[in-house]
Amino acid sequence: MSEAKRVAIIGAGPVGLAAAAHVMERGMTPVVLEAGPEAGHSVRQWQHVQLFSPWEYNVDKAAARLLSPTGWNSPDPHVYPTGAELLERYIEPLATKTALRDLIRTNSRVTAIGRLGFDKAKTKGREAAPFEVRFQNGKGPETLQADAVIDASGTWASPNPAGAGGLAAIGEREAQAKIAYGMPDVLGKDRARYAGKTVAVLGGGHSAIGTLTDLVTLAQQGSGTRPIWLLRSSNPEKSFGGGANDKLAARGELGARFASLVASGQVQVEAGFPVAAVTQADGRLRVATSSTCCGRSIVVDELVVATGFRPDFGFLSEIRLRLDPAIDAPVALAPLIDPNEHSCGNVRPHGARELEQDDRGFYLAGMKAYGRAPTFLMLTGYEQVRSIAADIAGDREAAERVELELPETGVCTRGGVEGSVGASGCCGGPAKRDASACCAADESAKKAGAAGCGCS
Repeated sequence: MSEAKRVAIIGAGPVGLAAAAHVMERGMTPVVLEAGPEAGHSVRQWQHVQLFSPWEYNVDKAAARLLSPTGWNSPDPHVYPTGAELLERYIEPLATKTALRDLIRTNSRVTAIGRLGFDKAKTKGREAAPFEVRFQNGKGPETLQADAVIDASGTWASPNPAGAGGLAAIGEREAQAKIAYGMPDVLGKDRARYAGKTVAVLGGGHSAIGTLTDLVTLAQQGSGTRPIWLLRSSNPEKSFGGGANDKLAARGELGARFASLVASGQVQVEAGFPVAAVTQADGRLRVATSSTCCGRSIVVDELVVATGFRPDFGFLSEIRLRLDPAIDAPVALAPLIDPNEHSCGNVRPHGARELEQDDRGFYLAGMKAYGRAPTFLMLTGYEQVRSIAADIAGDREAAERVELELPETGVCTRGGVEGSVGASGCCGGPAKRDASACCAADESAKKAGAAGCGCS
């Protein structure tokens, strides 16, 4: 039964290619549809960024087995690659030097998926009908049929807006020419855009602090750049991470370094700043917390919105999806990754059972499966598609078996701050003289005769 199955895979990123490798290993035929001109198109948009996880967490096992006969050299498992290195040393060889090269269709944007001959409301006989996948390429609209579909299209093309309520801020769309989303290449191809400018970065995650760190580097090079951190939360310390307790060392180091930049005043912090409106005047942007005359505002040359991403379900309107109403993740997965409840990046390993939708044979995988939750690791996606491929092949035992151990993030304490990292950046920076004080504010309070500020 496996040999006759055709599996459509949406997206030729790391997880989509891993899905194809596992499907092939199971004796089935994958067809990978990639909207971009090359495999790893989304990765190319952030190739200047260093990953937080070393190579040992970024190479899928089935993909490695597929690469092995080509003379591929496995990277040092302990080295942290950039996005460009991930492309050059892993994604491109996998997509061009293995059997996958004949199964990837680039410039093929999926426009709709459904059950052949069945609209969403029709049930009787539905499971026996193949999936119909429609896509657009340079030759015009095309259609293929598949026994199963794995949607690993990611979320990169659907960034969250600046507006604090989840909607675009008033005036945001009109100001697009001066707004960037995600992680612009501040020190590389986008340098001229930001050098010598006042740049606000909105967001509290690693993308925001990574961009702010690069802007500080740009300022230190004598460019006159002025970075401003806009934070919806009133607690900046939550963004500093787990420091030395983070088993992904690069992520811990980034948080620790950024905490020191904030403490030294090299980044202007505007906490408790929920953006409501963006207006243009004299070639600059006024970013405000209110669309009326009240509230706070700042004037900047450029705005970077690093508030995360959300999945696009527009082409799945005829698929029976069962998603958590808050997280936009599959209902069985959502409680494990809900950012309202979880501050740790480690998630219980999961697979086909949690990811399959009510239309049997349709699965969400990779970053898209996480909906609006930000804690996805590439290794998690590889485990997802290993389990999914086994499930499609009918190997229920392998589908339900756990073959993954995730690294702890170390960010598990109140406020998301661990040990010395919290002390270095909280409440006005580190204490200068009193070793018993946890920070500057606590030191001042004790000097004035109080018990302390409570930061400890």
